[in-house]
Amino acid sequence: MGNAYLQLGAAMCRTGILGYGGGPSIVPLIRYEAVTRYRWMSDEEFGEVLAIANALPGPIATKLAAYLGYRQKGALGALVGLLSHIVPTCVAMVVLYAFITFFSTSPVIRGMIAAVVPVVAVMLGVMAYEFGEKAVKGLGLTLGIGSFALTFVLLQLIGLHPAIVIALFLGYGAFHHKLTERWNDRRLRKGEG
Repeated sequence: MGNAYLQLGAAMCRTGILGYGGGPSIVPLIRYEAVTRYRWMSDEEFGEVLAIANALPGPIATKLAAYLGYRQKGALGALVGLLSHIVPTCVAMVVLYAFITFFSTSPVIRGMIAAVVPVVAVMLGVMAYEFGEKAVKGLGLTLGIGSFALTFVLLQLIGLHPAIVIALFLGYGAFHHKLTERWNDRRLRKGEG
């Protein structure tokens, strides 16, 4: 196997082993591997891939691992990425389950598990802030804040499924630049007239 397969396997193995708390907590780790460490894609590309992956059914982490593998080395790369992400986690799960079952009454183990939760929250918060910053930069402050507010209303108050919200924003994003150009042309014409 070539160097690219080893990098892919190592990256996905790290994300599978170090990701604690499910798919959303693994996304920042996958982003770090794909964007920062190996530079397989830009941050903007990762955001687009993440949005599409969120709209599809299934676990987000495995979809991202398979996509990154496919992007690097085709179908075999997808298989390497997926297995490198899943297999070490499965082995670790069995070992940790046996360990936790054996020491289930220990306050140290309960404390260790509780201590990891804030770390995951901070990682997700940092990623959300960075994506929000890029959204405001691309959309402008008013439209960026409006988009955040609309997303909150659709997800939390109305209870719309996240895939539908993502599809709506993807649809808007496809026409955003054309709408912005038209809006600016109208303002210029009004200013000249």
